[in-house]
Amino acid sequence: MGNNDCVYPSANVGSSAAAAAKHHRVAIPPPQPFVKTFQYSLKETFFPDDPFRQFKNQSPWRRLVLGFQYLLPILEWAPSYTLDFFKSDLVSGITIASLAIPQGISYAKLANLPPILGLCECNDNNESHIAHSSFIPPLVYAMMGSSRDLAVGTVAVGSLLTASMLGQEVNFNENPSLYLHLAFTAAFFAGVFQASLGFLRLGFIVDFLSHATIVGFMAGAATVVCLQQLKGILGLDHFTHSTDVVSVMRSVFTQTHEWKWESGVLGCCFLFFLLITRYFSKRRPKFFWISAMAPLTSVILGSLLVYLTHAEKHGVQVIGTLKKGLNPLSITDLVFVPPHVTIAIKTGIVTGIIALAEGIAVGRSFSMFKNYHIDGNKEMIAIGMMNVVGSCTSCYLTTGPFSRSAVNYNAGCKTAVSNVVMAIAVMLTLLFLTPLFHYTPLVVLSAIIISAMLGLIDYEAAIHLWKVDKFDFIICMSAYFGVVFSSVEVGLVIAVAISVLRVLLFVARPRTFVLGNLPDSMIYRNVEQYTNTNNVPGVLILEIDAPIYFANSNYLRERISRWIDEEEDRIKSTGETSLQYVILNMSAVGNIDTSGISMLDEVKKTIERRGLKLVLANPGSEVMKKLNKSDLIDKIGQEWIYLTVGEAVGACNFMLHTCKPNGNAKDESADSTWNV
Repeated sequence: MGNNDCVYPSANVGSSAAAAAKHHRVAIPPPQPFVKTFQYSLKETFFPDDPFRQFKNQSPWRRLVLGFQYLLPILEWAPSYTLDFFKSDLVSGITIASLAIPQGISYAKLANLPPILGLCECNDNNESHIAHSSFIPPLVYAMMGSSRDLAVGTVAVGSLLTASMLGQEVNFNENPSLYLHLAFTAAFFAGVFQASLGFLRLGFIVDFLSHATIVGFMAGAATVVCLQQLKGILGLDHFTHSTDVVSVMRSVFTQTHEWKWESGVLGCCFLFFLLITRYFSKRRPKFFWISAMAPLTSVILGSLLVYLTHAEKHGVQVIGTLKKGLNPLSITDLVFVPPHVTIAIKTGIVTGIIALAEGIAVGRSFSMFKNYHIDGNKEMIAIGMMNVVGSCTSCYLTTGPFSRSAVNYNAGCKTAVSNVVMAIAVMLTLLFLTPLFHYTPLVVLSAIIISAMLGLIDYEAAIHLWKVDKFDFIICMSAYFGVVFSSVEVGLVIAVAISVLRVLLFVARPRTFVLGNLPDSMIYRNVEQYTNTNNVPGVLILEIDAPIYFANSNYLRERISRWIDEEEDRIKSTGETSLQYVILNMSAVGNIDTSGISMLDEVKKTIERRGLKLVLANPGSEVMKKLNKSDLIDKIGQEWIYLTVGEAVGACNFMLHTCKPNGNAKDESADSTWNV
């Protein structure tokens, strides 16, 4: 227990008095109207980038032009577009089109939207169309997107999520028409959700998908996708609809008598070819086009091999007849009635969040390489609108996949015109070249998917997480194992739940630590980080490293009491000067609520009952404002609230050296120096 007896340490009393003369009062902020405070909070929450700044001091006509340019960035860069830019975009567009066509077919198959889909209600014969999402959506994004490098198309994870979630409601083999319509409807709701986030400035919601979550989730989804492609590699006709590894492996090994060695050999050969070309392109970046052309080359070679050897008669499954022509309008096919609309909304929201996270992350990554800025909310609007429009033109979920965008970037794209070139190439393919895909073996599509998915298993990132932050590694592995051993949705929910739990732990259990004085300075730092710091005799300096809210107020009260107990035990064991003052450094306390104020009041009373004095150092404006309104400043005494820790320590030392045994000041004039 502390007491009020005078203590005279060996410190220089004169220096303490000099420090006393330099004391600065912590100002109480002037009162602000509630409306003004609310407007400021609203702006900082939803408009941190100040998007309306460009409209200030502009004429009405100029504001109208700027408004259109904000919604349609193409109006901003199109007037300065040059022929040199077009040459680069033309090469990039053709290159990514060669990748987009086989990937589009493969990912449609992954989403249980195979190129051959018996739509008796929609077609007069047994032909079908490709639900290709690399035609209309890229055109929409080229007009509305702010990224120069993002190449738009379908993604494997989004396709897998679509198949997994819709498959719980509708069996695509039993009711293919309804399943296809629900896929379009899910894309519509995904687009509405994405665009709404952008218009309402709610992009920070996507930030709850941490880097660790995305790494684990993508790796888990890639593992599941690769395992599911064993159906195509082994030529199996019947396969489980579940996505967990146990169900998939059970389905594989209970049908060993159905394995087709011809299909397996062909699949392994093409997979080896795709992996070798990718490895070579990584080692020699100038030859990026080899890896980019490999999927289309595989489709061509596989089709020729099947055609010349009639392999389709020997267990090698092929795509079959494709219907030529552009995708028909599907706006009348959208399902907005119960009971199926519920699963469409659920699928749209989940896939929409994943697509946003991937698209924005990819766009920001490449924008950093070229030193330009993309607007996250504007990207949400663009991605959302292209999914809304795409859902009305027989397209399912699209975003900006990393593999295709990397090819676009390496090919030297200059603007989003590369997406336009890709869309035109896909359009020509749909109009004239679809019969050429008749003999394309499905095993080649499986090999293309596996080679693309292996790039999403970023084990180096997982190792880095283990080295840097074990908790992030746990989040990553939780997402991975949740996806692999349960389902894609469960893995995502587990990872997000653990991430949110970590945020809550940061809030509910903020760090507090003891500060000590660095030798020959007025600097005070964490004694655990800086082992050469010195304790201040008779003074305990604590720092609270977070805002004080209802969630952490009880913890902080107990933790401060424990720090005091530990300090007094240490003093008893060493025989140092008894504890007299407790200084709370509140530099990192950005805000405080009523529970926090009550906690400080209780701490003050507890400290005073122990014969100690509470001193505050550098409380922020919001904290001072609320402490003043609650009258806690008067209870503590404004003379015990200092601008810096150094001034607070100087004041405590000064009082320790000038007090009488009964606790009164020896020199009234000296004591009055602190009553500012």
